[in-house]
Amino acid sequence: MSLEDQHTDLKSLRTVTGKSADWAALAQDCVCFANGAGGRLLIGIEDGQTLPPAGQVVPPEVLDRLRKRMGELTVNVQALPSVQRAANGGEFIELVIDRAPSVASTKDGRYFLRVGDTCQPVLGDDVLRLANERPGRPWEAMDSGVPRSQADADKLSTFVQGIAASGRVKESVKEKGADALLTHYGLAQGPILTRLGVLLLGSTADRRALGTAPLVQAIKYDEHGQKINKWVWDDCELSPVELVDAVWREVPDFRESYEVAEGLYRRSVPAYDEKVVRELLVNALVHRPYTQQGDIYLNLHPERMEVVNPGRLPLGVTPRNMLHASRRRNEGLARVFHDLGLMEREGSGFDLIYDRLLSQGRPAPVPEEGADWVKVTIQRRIAKPDVMRLLTEADARFQLTQRERITLGVLAQTEGMTARELGAVLEADGGDDLSVWLGRLVSTGLVLTTGKTSGMRYFVAPDWLRGAKLDRKTTLSRITPHRLHALILEDLARYPESSSADINRRIGVEISAKTVKRALDDSVGTGEVAYSGDRRWRRYRLTLDSSKGQKGG
Repeated sequence: MSLEDQHTDLKSLRTVTGKSADWAALAQDCVCFANGAGGRLLIGIEDGQTLPPAGQVVPPEVLDRLRKRMGELTVNVQALPSVQRAANGGEFIELVIDRAPSVASTKDGRYFLRVGDTCQPVLGDDVLRLANERPGRPWEAMDSGVPRSQADADKLSTFVQGIAASGRVKESVKEKGADALLTHYGLAQGPILTRLGVLLLGSTADRRALGTAPLVQAIKYDEHGQKINKWVWDDCELSPVELVDAVWREVPDFRESYEVAEGLYRRSVPAYDEKVVRELLVNALVHRPYTQQGDIYLNLHPERMEVVNPGRLPLGVTPRNMLHASRRRNEGLARVFHDLGLMEREGSGFDLIYDRLLSQGRPAPVPEEGADWVKVTIQRRIAKPDVMRLLTEADARFQLTQRERITLGVLAQTEGMTARELGAVLEADGGDDLSVWLGRLVSTGLVLTTGKTSGMRYFVAPDWLRGAKLDRKTTLSRITPHRLHALILEDLARYPESSSADINRRIGVEISAKTVKRALDDSVGTGEVAYSGDRRWRRYRLTLDSSKGQKGG
């Protein structure tokens, strides 16, 4: 298992010795960590290894040379090297890089940032974003002016109990008292609560005085986009930890379910998966910028839910790389959520959302980023119920990894994808990245391939599709003209002045748009349906005689 992550990187000892020394690349790595949360470079351990070569010796003059060169090649970087001895007797250099008090750069004016386990350049306008997102002192650690003694007693007691019951913290942490835990988690400094401390444990009045405590609105819309209900948490009474439970508990739509056919039986499934909704809420609360005002919105539409968060994604993270990139905007808040068991480990939250949705036969989440907002959309209904059976049976037989389940779920909802198409969905660049997601799917026979290189196509093995009954056409796709005609008249009786696309969506997206349009034209020809407008603005309605027939029926 590699030691590399967001805070650790491995380098060969050749990087700092002999003619092959690459000081410029090392300087870039130091700048990456300094502009992030800090980190360490383990020089003398090769990529993919956990120990240095047995008997390896670090030349004594290297440390002084390393300090001097990093000072010459970087700005605002503090790098502290030391020689360490591994269990196998080999030596390596541990180069610790502190978080820079201001933006760090190379001496020639280039900027870099650590995102996940990669070092990315920061260019153009993003340099200004980097400066704005990195105040000398993080928002969470700023002094609130509120005495430690004014922490809400009930919230503090619940927090202490939650840490004591957590399976994610060391016993030495569980044994700490309330005051020690406040200091340990950065919730207080001396006699004063930090802003993070007020956010999580302060009184309602003190939390409101922060000015940027999260406010949540859940708004329900009908099929015409009109608001029909609203739930608001805007009094600052609840901490971010408490908001997650409150939103899940108080929005009745999260208690709704519907039935899907499963062979001769029908199965009741929830409209929204609890783990998915909670993870989306946690992500919105943990990753929002607390230096910026703005409400978190849950927009509940008949067929989907949108979670809209103020601010943009952390620098270096985009909708294109969210499955891979990991960069926490609020380290202290994320740590509390993780240790309380409310958040997945670093970088795996969005993976969990993909896994849960695709394993249930639902479409993958759709992330979007605007000028000052981030939105994630998930669908309410299951697109292919039989995918659940396929994933359950395949997982029981082969004990699939999370990435293998995600990949199989993506392929099971299609008739096959090229390597390029699959890589785009999984945000994987190149064959090596894609092979990590495919894992054992090809070797076990779950997924078959045709073609070569860039033309290679992946698809679920027909035997597995037949077993899950995913190879059959849906009932609606084989609908008779008479039944389709009746569905259209029934739909227009409920929703007059509808477009062809709206009718198609309501009676079944499995029916092709051309088939629905042809049936509408036939109904217009018989005088049962009339329309106004032309082309994309055409809207259909029942004629008077047809409306009477519908009511009489």
